[in-house]
Amino acid sequence: MPSATKQVDLNRQELDQILDRALAGQLTPEDCQKLRWVFDTLVFVFQLLENKKASLRRLKQMLFGSTTETIRKVFNNAAGKDSGSSPSPASQPEGSQDRSFVPGGSQPAAPKPKAPGHGRNGAKAYTGAEKVELLHSTLKHGDRCPGCGKGKVYRMPTPAVLVRLVGRPPVSATVFNMEQFRCGLCGQVYAADPPERAGPEKYDATAVSMIALLKYGTGLPFYRLQGVQKNLGIPLPAPTQWGIMKKAYAVLRPVFTELINQAAQGEIVYNDDTTMKILAMMGKNAKQPELQETERNGEEKNKKKRKEKKADPDTDPDRTGICTSGVVSTRDGSKIALFFTGRKHAGENLADVLAHRNPEQGAPMQMCDGLERNLPKAFATIVCNCMAHARRGFVEVAPSFPDESRFLLETLAKVYKHEDYSKEKAMSAEQRLAYHQQHSAPLMKTLEEWFAKLFKEHKVEPNSGLGKAIKYMQKRWDRLTMFLRQAGAPLDNNLVERALKTAILHRKNSLFYKTRNGAAVGDLFMSLIHTCQLNNVNAFQYLTTLLKNAVQIAAHPADWLPLNYRKQPEAVKLDRVA
Repeated sequence: MPSATKQVDLNRQELDQILDRALAGQLTPEDCQKLRWVFDTLVFVFQLLENKKASLRRLKQMLFGSTTETIRKVFNNAAGKDSGSSPSPASQPEGSQDRSFVPGGSQPAAPKPKAPGHGRNGAKAYTGAEKVELLHSTLKHGDRCPGCGKGKVYRMPTPAVLVRLVGRPPVSATVFNMEQFRCGLCGQVYAADPPERAGPEKYDATAVSMIALLKYGTGLPFYRLQGVQKNLGIPLPAPTQWGIMKKAYAVLRPVFTELINQAAQGEIVYNDDTTMKILAMMGKNAKQPELQETERNGEEKNKKKRKEKKADPDTDPDRTGICTSGVVSTRDGSKIALFFTGRKHAGENLADVLAHRNPEQGAPMQMCDGLERNLPKAFATIVCNCMAHARRGFVEVAPSFPDESRFLLETLAKVYKHEDYSKEKAMSAEQRLAYHQQHSAPLMKTLEEWFAKLFKEHKVEPNSGLGKAIKYMQKRWDRLTMFLRQAGAPLDNNLVERALKTAILHRKNSLFYKTRNGAAVGDLFMSLIHTCQLNNVNAFQYLTTLLKNAVQIAAHPADWLPLNYRKQPEAVKLDRVA
């Protein structure tokens, strides 16, 4: 239903006014269109429910978001007493009653011990804190013990630790009042020299880094930071913040370009989309001026321009959707996160990244969900599909098909426990593949045969919710089970799903980008910040170091990536100062 996919904001007052005009027989064509949108929305919701495409539970998730999808939560089993119950004999495969699990063994697993700790962070957790070494005021190594007066004291290998936290404004300021003298004859003014710590710029690199982290790392909008700063007596207007970010973007752009080049060489690439808004690309602003001219006069000579515009997905006037694509590339244990916002889908953005790939490296593995638009059409990849997406189909129909859904969820839980065990033992890609082939392959084979049996014996209606969930997995079975044939193939797309939460957080707080340039700035900072987070690099220190080495970055951007920037002597020096 095309009209149901278009979002239109109507408040109660507008609807009441339309109804009043309807009673008076004064409806306008615009009123009729709005009423049609209202009715189409109601029909769309009821069709979802009638076709079992969305239960009331799923509709609630569509409107308000979903919570955790653990087996205990799915079946409302807070105590977990029924987690071992079996599905009905009609739907359960033979020989599958024993659901206890031990990686590589057959004995029941021992109860998981309670995690130790009391919720507090030890001194070692404060890696970014200032370290102060304090010597004892009265004692030194070898002195007589002041307590007993007989023994001698010795220095202990570990010092006593005291942690103290203080609060400061996100962006602080220092006002230097420099004494001035003026010549009474010529009027020449002589001011005191500013201290070295004042620096040449009004906004220090540390201030720029903090604004970037708050805006693009935690989703704090410019206007909210403006309010905080004003309340603390250090004004920082929102337009000023944007100007600072725009200036920093020009400095950091070479690093982002190099990050794309490095991501293209990855062994595994993950990609997915989330919706976004760019005001300059929405509504009346979406069409280019020359295209508006084409629509007005219909000149034949302008049709070629329109065709050229349409060839580029990012400027295609017939495309109305806007999204942020996330791409995470892994190589030699390191990870690179990239964000791209515009009209292109995840597959098209991934194709732009893979255009920088060395052809001699061969095709990379790609993890994504089952949508075809996630695939880069011009480049060959070894496609793996997300097990978590396939699992979600059974979570959604669990209230209607509890036994069948429970069996599948618990079977996949065993597969994931095998995956956790391989990570715990730090297995190589080849060892992990052999382990899954030995322990997970029988589980997946059981599911495959179970699916076929349900349809063959007509125990599941193909058009039911359960039938569609099963057909989704059957259609993508080879891609879902790639981890049983390809060394290093992942099980799910959760890595990029977590990365996209950065963009989602920005969307929830800032709501939109104003222009395409604003989206490009956001993509750059989100990419750098999240790449730092994936590789346990201090993003604040990293951005500060880059901004203080603009000349070196422009000459050799490959030396200033989050993965290797500490090798530069200038970076080490600046980190110590920070």
